[in-house]
Parts: sequence; C-alpha cells; structure tokens
Amino acid sequence: MDYRSISQVRLPVSRLILGTASDGFNGGNDQSALLDAALAAGINTIDTARVYGLSERVIGKWLGKHRDQVVLVTKCAHPSPLHPMRLTEKEIRKDLETSLRELNTDRIDIFLLHRDHPSVEPGVLVELMNALKAEGKISAFGVSNWSYERLLSAQEYADRHRLIPFSVSSPHYSLARQQADPYGGGCVSLTGEENAAARRWYADTQMPVFSYSSLGRGLLSGKLKSSDARNAAAVLDRFAIKGYCCEDNFRRLERCEKLAKEKGCSVAQIAMAWLYAQSVNTFAIVTMSSSARIRENIDALSLKLSAAECLYLDLKADDDALSP
Repeated sequence: MDYRSISQVRLPVSRLILGTASDGFNGGNDQSALLDAALAAGINTIDTARVYGLSERVIGKWLGKHRDQVVLVTKCAHPSPLHPMRLTEKEIRKDLETSLRELNTDRIDIFLLHRDHPSVEPGVLVELMNALKAEGKISAFGVSNWSYERLLSAQEYADRHRLIPFSVSSPHYSLARQQADPYGGGCVSLTGEENAAARRWYADTQMPVFSYSSLGRGLLSGKLKSSDARNAAAVLDRFAIKGYCCEDNFRRLERCEKLAKEKGCSVAQIAMAWLYAQSVNTFAIVTMSSSARIRENIDALSLKLSAAECLYLDLKADDDALSP
C-alpha cells in the first residue's frame, strides 16, 4: 500500500480509499468482513457521507477497537429538494453531531462540505470549520464538488487571516470523462479539456484529491465490454449511464482492454494505474465488494504506465504511439 501525509490528519492516508456509497452499506447490511479485509490489506481510510443511507451506522458498529487505525472521512451539508442550500452553521453542526453519533466516535478525521453554493462566502465556511476543529470534533476539513476557483478563494482567505486552510478536495476524476452531471446538484469533475486549468492548479498546488467514481462508476471496472455498449443499461446504473456512457469513453474502455491483455492484468487495474500516473496528488475512492477486488485494486498502485500509454488511453495518441 502507498500512503501519503495530509495536513492535520494524524495518520498517513492510504491512496486507495474504501468507498461506501454502495447498496450493502446504504442498506444497513453488516459489512464487517469487507471492512476487516480492507484494513488487513492496508486500506486505512474509509469514505462515507451523511446522505449515504445507513452507511455511517454500519461503519460505527464495526469501528470499535479499530478506531485508532482508521482515517474516517465523512461529508455534510448535502442539499435536498426541500433544502437546496444547506451550507449554514446550523445544518453543518446538525450533520456533524449526527455523524459523530452514527459513527460511534468523538471526532471526524476529515470532514468535507459535500456541495458548494455561490451565495455563501468561502471565508465564512473557513471560519466555521476552524471553529469545529478548535472544539476537537474534527481534525482536518475539506470540500467535495467545489470549483478550484472557489477553493482557491477559501485558501487565500485562510492565509490572510492566519487560519487553517482546507486540506482535501473531492471532485470526480478518472480516465472516463464525465460527460454530464450524474447526480445533479453541482457535481464537479476534473476531466475534459474544459477542466484543463483546474488540473493544472491541482498539479501545481498538490492539493490532495479524493477522486470519486474513479472507475467511471463501473464503466471501467471490467464488468462491461466495449463491444457490448448497447447493453450498458443492463450492467450499469442510471448514474453511470448519464455521467459516463458516451462514445469517447467506450473508446477509452476498448484501449484499456487492449492494454490489459498485453500486460496480463485487469481493465480496472489499467484505469486505476492511469489515475495514479497523473501529476495530480490523487487518492482514489473505490467501492469494493470482495477481498479479491481489494487485492486487485491495491496491485494497481504498483502497475506503472508510460507517458505514451497514458496519452493513448486518454485518446490523445494513436495506436502507433505504443510501438517500440
């Protein structure tokens, strides 16, 4: 396992993060065996959110004696149809107290604001997150689905006022381009030419990126063949269909298949290796359903791709770019 330090976080953070936005966790099913296997394999970081059904409760029942070995990430202030803007101190504190109770802990290691809203000044949120840290309820804090411009504004405010800045950002990032907002409500991606400036900023600052949908919500997991695009709806959920199923991404999938065959590895490992090869300081959030899948994703950390192979996978070079 590869670990990296993140400001204000007491433990080194595994670059492979166990995602819990899955039916098993959301539905409240016992996930102890999977959590045990992930921790035993070296995955010490677990990502959840207040809106992930019963996920926090499932993790809280397991946590117990493992607490000092685990980096807990959860998210707050997700909008709802009745409350489209929840970035207020009242709502953030309400979510935090609920998360602490459900997770059976007295602190959150990394606490993320789940969505942004332009009506709220970033500095107000920096002040609030610093206050929560001073109260001992959170260790580090960050954002999910914020534009880099808004994040930069928050960091500059923290610097001017000698406050602790955001430590983590969690946008979508993967080999699969996000063609449309899969969930609605302001999902932010680093993919596509339109987000080249954001990728440069993240590469320059080395702000830790907790990338969600690292395999294009299953499109690049290997469970769907590029030749079977017409049956995508039978294999992938509606969010994957909306967000990632497009012609360009099926071409990327086809190239992953070709390179996986040549290297004797899986499609998912190729897609993960591409992500880790980027200049952005990436930590991949991945849902995993078995010990075998955990091992496969960990092995992707040691799979090295050349610059030419990365360009080829991202449709920025032709087949002849891989010729010796």
